[in-house]
Amino acid sequence: MNLQPVLENETVKLIPLQESDFETLYHVASDPLIWEQHPNKDRYKREVFQNFFKGALESKGAFKIIDKTSEEVIGSTRFYDYNQPNKSILIGYTFYGRQYWGSTYNPEVKKLMLNYAFQFVDQVFFHIGAHNFRSQKAIERLGAVKTREIDVAYHGEPEKLNFEYLIEKHLWIIRTQLL
Repeated sequence: MNLQPVLENETVKLIPLQESDFETLYHVASDPLIWEQHPNKDRYKREVFQNFFKGALESKGAFKIIDKTSEEVIGSTRFYDYNQPNKSILIGYTFYGRQYWGSTYNPEVKKLMLNYAFQFVDQVFFHIGAHNFRSQKAIERLGAVKTREIDVAYHGEPEKLNFEYLIEKHLWIIRTQLL
């Protein structure tokens, strides 16, 4: 499984994240309200975001998200913790500029990523901060089910309580056939 393919549909394009994308992505991420429900509420600060960005590059699964209408970078997401023997992967570390919240962008990005991932795995997991209610609702709308509570240490950060969600391939196929 290639963790950084170029993925696109009519709405968005996911391009592998490059070191040269820092300033453009930080411009989006520097809004404190993006991070208010996130376990690391300081990620809008340059030095904290630099650590996040370093982890994104090291993951070799991170993307910048481009709005195909405006060609603007609107956020980032990534594949990580690919487990070939267990046929599972995680999707996460996703954020968007506030003007893209509550729209079709997140569902379109997740559908692209899920459809791609399910060519290789049977389970896709998501770790979402315990107080990140917006992201919890968004992932539940896609059919994810909360499976457990787990402490997660983001790259270079202390552990924080997260909820783990799961979408299974066979249920995703049924769900997408009904839509």
